[in-house]
Amino acid sequence: MAASKKTLNAKNLEALGAARLSEIMIEITKGDAEAKRRLRLELAGTQGSGAVAAEVRKRLTSIARARSFVDWNKIKKLIKDLELQRTTIVTQVAKDNPTEALELMWRFVALASSIFERCDDSNGSVIEVFHSAVDDLDELTIAAKPEPEALADRVVGALVENDYGQYDYLIRSVTPALGMSGLEYLKQRFIRLSNEPVERSDSEEREVIGYGSSGPIYADDYYKRRRESTVNLALREIADAQGDVDAFINQHNEKARKAPAIATQIAGRLLAADRVDEAWTAIDAVDENRPSWIPTEWQLMRIEVLEALGRDDEAKQFQWSCFEGSLNATHLRAFLKRLPDFDDMEAEEQAMEHALLYPNAHQSLIFLVSWPSLNKAAELVLARADELDGNHYEILTPAAEALEAEHPLASTILRRALINFALVKARSARYRHAARHFQECESLAGLISDYGKFETHEAYQNRLKSEHGRKSKFWGLVGV
Repeated sequence: MAASKKTLNAKNLEALGAARLSEIMIEITKGDAEAKRRLRLELAGTQGSGAVAAEVRKRLTSIARARSFVDWNKIKKLIKDLELQRTTIVTQVAKDNPTEALELMWRFVALASSIFERCDDSNGSVIEVFHSAVDDLDELTIAAKPEPEALADRVVGALVENDYGQYDYLIRSVTPALGMSGLEYLKQRFIRLSNEPVERSDSEEREVIGYGSSGPIYADDYYKRRRESTVNLALREIADAQGDVDAFINQHNEKARKAPAIATQIAGRLLAADRVDEAWTAIDAVDENRPSWIPTEWQLMRIEVLEALGRDDEAKQFQWSCFEGSLNATHLRAFLKRLPDFDDMEAEEQAMEHALLYPNAHQSLIFLVSWPSLNKAAELVLARADELDGNHYEILTPAAEALEAEHPLASTILRRALINFALVKARSARYRHAARHFQECESLAGLISDYGKFETHEAYQNRLKSEHGRKSKFWGLVGV
């Protein structure tokens, strides 16, 4: 069946003719600055990439000069405008003139500081646009072929001005265009920068930019620490780009190398370089007896290094102990894969029994539901109902939903914990959800033949009315 000629599609609109479409476009874009910018870019495109570049340059200048604060409800428009300029540079200007496109993209990313000074980017949507632009510099620098040393100088200047993290990942993006000679030049530039003294004002003239627990924060001290951090991070990235593991390690002092995150990074690089014994020394430098600050990444790296050393039994034992301490499913799945058939079934059952007795009932519930082992999850709920905290709605609600089909009593107990918390704590904002949970308990009641040690739904309802009968908002929502 053919589409109606009234349907809005390109073919039907062609029938209107260019003249009529032009009139309509002028009419519907009246007062719409965003649409007008798009049309101007399209018109410029008919005159070649030079005209497009000029239009983009004009818009970037206008954005840079703007001073008004961008309210939260205008952030999406700002992002759309920025994305239009960025994609135009990449798709239209770069096609015919990569050198011009590269210059425009540098100007584009340089807008970041002025933009962040006048908008709130708490959700990170604006910075993503600039990170995309930095990614674009990869292909643009390859196509434009700038002189490596000039490119390196520009990278140094950009990273020194990286106030909002807009130039993060810059070195990674331009590494192909820099080549090994450019990377070495860049490295020496940062080393020289690290040796340049920061001018310090006389004590009476020092600028105070804030106050901390230890007293005033002086501008010269702040800039010194910030520059040290910039240099350190840059030299690490350059070391990675050059494949120089030792240079990467040397950017961390002895204390830092014992931090789990740093030890993991160092061990991973040493392992990739087939320096297995050194990788073990790096990963083993961490005090693993402080589980509260040992990340999963460090544990996985330790296992990987043990395997590379041929210490498979030790790796397997360590992986099981990691699971026992955290109920981390990643560790359990990896552990079970190491076992022969049938042994893995026995080990899985042992893991489920361990989870039932795990000190934190909520963490155990998360694990059992997600594994999934719904029978054990229901057993946990019925055995440890008194430990369930209805404040953890983000855990109990999905668990109740997962259990309701096959384990209506356990689902009911979880929902009662949510209801009880809302009523006992008088959290009126949660009454709507509590009422829904109550109604779901009522629906499940017909599926429960034996409540065991728990109240029937009727008894539970009567008790709630006795203890919370005055909470009319809740009962009004329940409809009882």
